[in-house]
Amino acid sequence: MTAVKIIKVMGTSEESWEDAAREAHRNAAQSVDNISGMKMHDQTVKVEDGELTQFKATMEVSFVVEEE
Repeated sequence: MTAVKIIKVMGTSEESWEDAAREAHRNAAQSVDNISGMKMHDQTVKVEDGELTQFKATMEVSFVVEEE
């Protein structure tokens, strides 16, 4: 039997939501093994002086839980 765990992580980028999603994956992969998928949970953007300054992507990260 395989169990899968899901966590949420947020990545940020000054360029795009796609870059923010890639940042979320890079950060999650540093401490999570066996990532099997990611799903966009939320997209937000920071606005300063009428300009889009920071894209934020909140991702649901799925990974297989290892049996001991």
